Amino acid sequence: MEERRVKKLLVTGGAGFIGSNFVRYWLSRHDDCELINVDALTYAGNLKNLENLPNANRHTFKKLDITDAKGLETIFKKGSDAVVHFAAETHVDRSILGPQAFIKTNVIGTQILLDLALKYRVGLFLHVSTDEVYGSVERGFTKEGYPFKPSSPYSASKAAADLLAQAYMKTFELPAIITRCSNNYGPYQFPEKFVPLFITNALEDKPLPLYGDGKNVRDWIFVTDHCAALETILLKADAPNIYNIGAGELKKNVEVAEIICKLLKKPTSLITPVPDRPGHDRRYALDFSKIKNELGWKPKVNFEDGIKRCIKWYIESKKWWDEIKSGEYRNYYKKWYKEKLGAGI
Repeated sequence: MEERRVKKLLVTGGAGFIGSNFVRYWLSRHDDCELINVDALTYAGNLKNLENLPNANRHTFKKLDITDAKGLETIFKKGSDAVVHFAAETHVDRSILGPQAFIKTNVIGTQILLDLALKYRVGLFLHVSTDEVYGSVERGFTKEGYPFKPSSPYSASKAAADLLAQAYMKTFELPAIITRCSNNYGPYQFPEKFVPLFITNALEDKPLPLYGDGKNVRDWIFVTDHCAALETILLKADAPNIYNIGAGELKKNVEVAEIICKLLKKPTSLITPVPDRPGHDRRYALDFSKIKNELGWKPKVNFEDGIKRCIKWYIESKKWWDEIKSGEYRNYYKKWYKEKLGAGI
C-alpha cells in the first residue's frame, strides 16, 4: 500500500493532552513535514505541553478558536495536505454542568472546519472522536457500524460532529476519516480526568473520589499507542472511512484506583466513594479488529507498563500539575466536590 504524502499538516487542539502528544510524536518521526498547530488555549490547553519539541523549527503555533471561521480561513488558504482534528471540549462532568460550550466547540467548530476543508480541497480530514458515542454496551464489543446511544451532553456533541463528518463524506465527497478511541492516559493529561486526578491526589494523600460502586468498565490505551494509530491511518487508510482504536485493556474503575494506590504505596482507604454521575455509562468495549486487519496497527503498551510510565511522569512533573491544581482547577472542583467529599481537593 502506497503511503499518503503529508508535507504540511494542520492540527487542531494541539496544546491539549492527546493533541500535544500527537504533535510531539509526529515531529519526532517526520522531519520533512511542516506542522501548523491551532489551539484556543482554554483551561485544558497549555503551551507548556509543547516545550522541548523535537524538530521544533517545523512547528508553528497559532492561538485560535475553531469557531473563528475568518481566522481559520487565513490558515486554510495557505494549503495543507491533511487536517487532524482534536480540538474539543471533552470532560463529561463539565458537559453536565454547562452543555452549551460543548455544542459550540464540538459541533459548530467541527462544521466550520469541514466547510473550510471542503472549500480549500484538503487532501484528508481526520476527525478524532470517542468510543462514548456508542453509549454503554453491557456485553460484547462495538463495531464501527454500531448505532449511536450517547448518554451525556459531551458524547452527544461528539456524536453530532461524527454525523456531520459522515454527511460531508456522503454529500460533498469530502475525503475524511473518523476515529473513535477508548480511554487515553499518559503524560500531559489535565488532572480533572480519572487517572491523573487519582495519581496526583494519591501523591498528596488526598481522597480519590470514585463514582458509585466503581465497577464501570473502560478500555485503557496509552496515549502514544493512540498517536501511532492515527499516524498509521493518516498515512495508509483510504477515505472515506471509520476506525475504532482500542487496547483490549478492559478494567473496572475501582481496579485502576487500587493499582494506582499499590504502585504508589498508598492505602486503599484513600479511595472515597461519591454519588454516581448522572447518566454514567456502565461499560465501553471496542472491537478494533478493522484497524488491525486492514492497516496492521496494534497497541504496544500494556496497562501494567503504561500505568507505571504514567505514574513516573507525574512524579517527575509535579511542577506542571501543581500549577494547574493550585489555580483554575482547584476553584472549579472545590465547589463540585464540596457536597460529595466534604472537603476540597
